[in-house]
Amino acid sequence: MSRIALIGLGMAVTPHAKSLVDLGADVVAMSPSESRRQAFAARFPFPTTGDLNAIAADKSIEAVGLLTPPNTHLELIETFAAAGKHILLEKPLDITPARAEAVVAAGEKHGVTIAVVLQHRFKPAAEKLAALLASGRLGKIVSCSTRIPWWRPQSYYDEPGRGSFARDGGGVLISQAIHTLDLMLSLAEPVAGRLTDVCGFTATTAVHRMETEDYAASAVRFAGGALGVIEATTARYPGDVERIDFIGTEGTATLSGYGFSARFHDGSEDGFTPPPTAGGGGADPMAFPHDLHRAVWADFFDAIAHKRAPRITAREALKVHRLIEAMLEAGKSGATVNVRE
Repeated sequence: MSRIALIGLGMAVTPHAKSLVDLGADVVAMSPSESRRQAFAARFPFPTTGDLNAIAADKSIEAVGLLTPPNTHLELIETFAAAGKHILLEKPLDITPARAEAVVAAGEKHGVTIAVVLQHRFKPAAEKLAALLASGRLGKIVSCSTRIPWWRPQSYYDEPGRGSFARDGGGVLISQAIHTLDLMLSLAEPVAGRLTDVCGFTATTAVHRMETEDYAASAVRFAGGALGVIEATTARYPGDVERIDFIGTEGTATLSGYGFSARFHDGSEDGFTPPPTAGGGGADPMAFPHDLHRAVWADFFDAIAHKRAPRITAREALKVHRLIEAMLEAGKSGATVNVRE
């Protein structure tokens, strides 16, 4: 791998920079903010720059990690994709479904790899649960439900632009729940079919002063007939671990935070209990280890080296964007909404 550029040195940069240190990458970090460049340089052994155009023109830079606000993604991706650089993109793809689809188109037009930072798929417990589901031990899946009971204090939303449609594209669904919803889709689709229909409600509760939703409650249906519910919020003080529940004809399984458990009708059990791990579901959104980010970067580097697709491509990430689109539309209309393919 040649040089990597990190674009954007805000709150999200720490787990990425730690991962790149671990992986021994040759990195240059870019921000238009002198104060952010200085703060970053005090913590990490990478040179910094404020010149975005120089990074785009530098042929020694093979790939960029794009950590800028969501409403900047499309234009930056068009710039870097046209320059032939591969891109690791912090979620979400962008702030609207149309712009998200344009992100996918830009990467495909220029033949570059775009991987998306939806790192929960790399949880060891999630991978073990995926293998359990694939084995068929749960039998036919009749239900899949997801709960994200997180907390953010008002001070989090007092930052200019946070929780707005213009900068973030929405509230809890696109900014926080997107990780667990993406993981749920990746686990459920092989065994329950595509998530096809959504009905439910969204709200901005009295807990927060913000433009977008901090609570969503939906009922969902999968192509294979399974039903489920989704609850997502940042109003649940002090925050708790997210969970995904599967009910099958032969047993049940639950992914809870970084662990999972399963119980079967024949009396047997299975599961995975990791060491105690913070998950970022409370007041500090960065209170989690960087091991999953390191796994995302390692997969990205390997995909480029071996000319294969990364585990989470931009086109794959469209699935969770379309689920969120349907949940928001159902909340506005009160109708059952079909999730676009």
